Amino acid sequence: MRLLDTNVIVYARQKTSPFNRWAEDAITQAVAEDGPGACVNAVTLAELCAETGVDESLVAGEILAFGVAIVPVPPSCAEACGAAYRAYRERRKSESGKDAPKTPLADFLIGAHALAENMELVTNDAERIAVYFPKVKLITPKTPVRAAARR
Repeated sequence: MRLLDTNVIVYARQKTSPFNRWAEDAITQAVAEDGPGACVNAVTLAELCAETGVDESLVAGEILAFGVAIVPVPPSCAEACGAAYRAYRERRKSESGKDAPKTPLADFLIGAHALAENMELVTNDAERIAVYFPKVKLITPKTPVRAAARR
């Protein structure tokens, strides 16, 4: 199973994005492979619903139309998310003197979910995940995606 980061869905929906082709190929490949395929979690769904100009009542249907499942965020990822986000806040404060928000960022919930369920994470925002969740296997634009049949 591959967990898709929010940016992957955004790029796939934006035909003018320089990452559009990569995102479409990554989704198509994950959906086409044997097994469970691709999913997003409730965090990604919420982020997509929060975009300007989006009718939130249609977002879940659009994701499902991609062939992507929507899965709950498992409680088992909470500890890893909290610990990684605390480390991020401490590092940010020590390196820049700036505080980070106290609420965990969506990226940390997504990274912790991938870690907790041993899923590959498809993302274009790999740096933070690689630092705070180094055991998560990442698929990024720098990682070759086999050309799959395009929809």
